[in-house]
Formats: sequence, structure tokens, C-alpha cells
Amino acid sequence: MVFSLESGEQEDTFCIGDDIPALVTDRVGSIWTAYGDEGIYGGHAESAAGLAGWSDQGHATWSPEGRLPDAPLEGCTTATEGDRVWLIWYSGSRRGGTFLTRITSSTGEVTSWPSPVRDPDGFAVRGHRAVLTRRVHNQRSTEMVRAELVGDTWSVTERRKVRVPGRVVMRCGQGRDGFLWLRAGDTWLRIKAA
Repeated sequence: MVFSLESGEQEDTFCIGDDIPALVTDRVGSIWTAYGDEGIYGGHAESAAGLAGWSDQGHATWSPEGRLPDAPLEGCTTATEGDRVWLIWYSGSRRGGTFLTRITSSTGEVTSWPSPVRDPDGFAVRGHRAVLTRRVHNQRSTEMVRAELVGDTWSVTERRKVRVPGRVVMRCGQGRDGFLWLRAGDTWLRIKAA
């Protein structure tokens, strides 16, 4: 469902698939999704590619079309940076791994890198620096990892456990233009990527 920011009224409703663990909207209102295995293998044609881009009216605008390093199995988290969208996901193949995929929404250009953190639940990026989080299940802490893109590799520059004001829940992080918004209990924390 799409709601108006001004009135709060429902403006539209449409289906963009099933089992969506990671979703973000960009500056122009497009919707970007990373699906889970039940969506990818569950019979919803909209979910089958693993990652997708949609207009604010629910029309498909982007799909991977073989431009990913592997087939997605599960979406982890998402972020925006200017006109770029980041979908973080892991694959289910023997090669496996977690990937950071950057899509330039205006051109559809796709670049993917292996993630320096396995299955992160929060991600934000500014330029060549990023912050990733990985929750400590049902605890009042999260692992925070800072990384830098050096050449073609994201390298960890700092890793630490951070105590937060409340329990960190699944799908708790959302990256917006260089800041990670992390939900911990009833509080939102803002962590700068660079």
C-alpha cells in the first residue's frame, strides 16, 4: 500500500511479490526489494529474480538480468546514497557468500562486491566508507563494523560490539544517504557511515 505523506490517506495498492525481508525507496519514490527464499521459489513471478526495482505504481522497472555474481537466496538489508540504491543479500549456492550490490537507479548500472560481514542486518554508505551492523540475537548489543572500499575489495577497518538502549530486532537497520538508522527497543539510533 502507498500512503500520502501529506494526508496519510492510502493512494494506491499493488503486489510486488512475496517474502520481502529488505525494502527501500529512493529519492524519486521507486521501490527496491530483496526477496527471501520463499518468495524466490514460492511461485510469485515478481519475486523470482531475488532483487527487483518498482515504480511507485507497482510497475517493474529493474531486474538483475544475469548481472549478479550469484543467484540471491535471501535479502539482508538495504540503503540509499544519492541516486544509488544498495541491496545486500546472500546466495544459496556452494560458492555462497553475502554481497553488496549497488544499482544506479537512473541508468540501471549494477556493481557487486563480496561483503566484509556475513549476513548484516544494517548498512549505510558514504563514498568509499560504510558501516554494517549485525545484531546479537535478542540482546542489548550489536556488532558494528566499519569498512572501506580499497580497489575492488571492501576491507574491515574497525569491528566492535556496541551496547544499545534496547533489544535489537530482525530487520532493524536502514541506511539513508550516509547514515544508518538502527532500531533498538523503542529508540532509533543514527550511526554515521564516514
